[in-house]
Amino acid sequence: MNLAAATNENLAHISNVLVYSAMAVYTLAFLAHITEWVFGSRSAVGRTAAAITTQPAAVTVTARTEGAKGGGTAVLERPKVITRAAPGSRDVPDGPGAAGGSEQGDLYGRIAVSLTVLAFALHAGGVLTRALSVQRAPWGNMYEFSTTFAMVAVGVYLGLLVAKKNIRWLGLPLVTTVLLDLGLAVSVLYTASDQLVPALHSYWLWIHVSCAIFCGAAMYVAAVSTLFFLFRDRYEARLEAGESDAGRSTFARAMDNALSRLPSAATLDKFGYRINATVFPLWTFTIIAGSIWAEAAWGRYWGWDPKEVWSFITWVAYACFLHARATAGWKGRKAAYLALLAFSCYLFNYYGVNLLLNGKHSYAGV
Repeated sequence: MNLAAATNENLAHISNVLVYSAMAVYTLAFLAHITEWVFGSRSAVGRTAAAITTQPAAVTVTARTEGAKGGGTAVLERPKVITRAAPGSRDVPDGPGAAGGSEQGDLYGRIAVSLTVLAFALHAGGVLTRALSVQRAPWGNMYEFSTTFAMVAVGVYLGLLVAKKNIRWLGLPLVTTVLLDLGLAVSVLYTASDQLVPALHSYWLWIHVSCAIFCGAAMYVAAVSTLFFLFRDRYEARLEAGESDAGRSTFARAMDNALSRLPSAATLDKFGYRINATVFPLWTFTIIAGSIWAEAAWGRYWGWDPKEVWSFITWVAYACFLHARATAGWKGRKAAYLALLAFSCYLFNYYGVNLLLNGKHSYAGV
């Protein structure tokens, strides 16, 4: 074994160590996020008491005017404590977030974000050393794509936090998904460092696949927001109808407590829509770039390869969602279902096509 091969093998080993280390820190972040939700929890009585203490108490003032025939009594009524929407109204403000307004919950939330930043740094190091070990873009097979996809998804989340977006509620589902993705990558999809077939040694590998990864990461964030919108929307509908908690299970009440801390349904809907609308042009460019690369590698722009077909199906699904979202009759839950269907097409395009169907994009194996 020559020196270069030994160096590449050592870099691949370091990459594996860094990925496993990142998984360990992500696990700690996962526990911290759960603790934030637990310590941020408040009972209905606690929420009402907190709302009362933040408002001035009612007082009764007896005003007697000198020279008047009698005294008058003016009653300043206690301000109404709004813990749910009034019947017939959906004007519900954003919830306090995963910390629930609790200092202890907020502390664990900050710890969770700090651990996520550390895990992201280790994760990025693992992806970088993998790239150095193969001396190419680190997304030539499903293992490399999965680890890079998870890293970019976390990067999008941290970037939104840096931009002062109130999305800490996304931390728990994100870290959970990243752990599942990395676990599947290292246990089932792992592929030893190797070079790609000659046709794929092109700068389009950096352009086309990097765009696909970023689009997928952003669409994942939008999909989680859309899924939470469906739950929060149903929760707000119960509030609108004035339903009580009588007869509901403890689990159902706990779920309501968690849902009450999420942003409002309108906020979640708008957040998911804006991300999808922003990333859709980039997904369009991704397909066009793939066609240009296909012409350079295989001599044709389009060959109805399964990967090409499902990329186009995903594009059509997101186009239908954006059109539906702009149509009054399809806003809300109907459009949300379309958004989740579109993201499901993206997932099948990655996992289903690569594992179940044969085509030119199966060159790298797993």
